[in-house]
Amino acid sequence: MQLNSLVENDQEFSGVYSKLGKRSSMLHVMELLKFLGGNEAALAKLGLMLGISKGAVNDYVRRACNAILKHRDQAIKWPNVKERRNISGRIRKIV
Repeated sequence: MQLNSLVENDQEFSGVYSKLGKRSSMLHVMELLKFLGGNEAALAKLGLMLGISKGAVNDYVRRACNAILKHRDQAIKWPNVKERRNISGRIRKIV
């Protein structure tokens, strides 16, 4: 299941408009994932990527988090023992 499909109709995104028109939930989710991704997560860089202000990045991240957390049972999973071993094996092959 795609993350955006869980949240695309959430009320968090219902009143989000900008100079460029309505901003989709997909942009919010992309911004959140980029923010959580690490090295390039500086707010100014993220804002430049989408042409939004640093403050707007905070809003995008907050809205996406709020929407996703409403579906945390479906969206947030922790791997079981077998899955963890499988992941660990794949990482060892890379390193």
